[in-house]
Amino acid sequence: MTFTPLETLAAVFGAVSVYLSVKENVWSWPTAIVNVTLYILVFWRAKLYADMALQVVYIGISVYGWHQWLHGGAGRTALPVTRLTKRVAAALVGIGAVSVLLLGTILGRYTDAALPWLDSTTTATSLIAQWMMAKKILENWLVWVAVDVVYIGMFLFKSLTLTAVLYAVFLVLSATGYLQWKKSLESHAARAAA
Repeated sequence: MTFTPLETLAAVFGAVSVYLSVKENVWSWPTAIVNVTLYILVFWRAKLYADMALQVVYIGISVYGWHQWLHGGAGRTALPVTRLTKRVAAALVGIGAVSVLLLGTILGRYTDAALPWLDSTTTATSLIAQWMMAKKILENWLVWVAVDVVYIGMFLFKSLTLTAVLYAVFLVLSATGYLQWKKSLESHAARAAA
């Protein structure tokens, strides 16, 4: 098992970022920007091109999430945790399916991607979960739990052991995040009712 300094640094920033997200701490977003910037290089070296491109998109989503968490609430206040609506869920499932088909076809036909369909599926699902996190939708954590399980296997297969360990940590943090954000949602609802 060898860990490159780049993968190690990326993993540290990733763990810190997700931990801060669980705590609803806005500093999760700048640490996420550092994390994903480092992972662009890690995934390029591993020929996981969809995940590499995903990191670029994460930079934009992180800037968006940073702004949303600070000013996305009523009257440009801090954004509270909300629930996923059926309408939004249906739209996200449709967007995800189309994204997997397009990206998987492109990677399978035009690149030397190691796992084009799996890479495309985890990429599309991760983008959906990250957007949901930026909007502080509680169920983002459930999507992350599912995708983290798949990522762990994929990264072990690609000998990115430290990254697989990081995603195991993310799995635990995602379950914790769901429970903590659910409490935050209930607390916010109780304050609003009072």
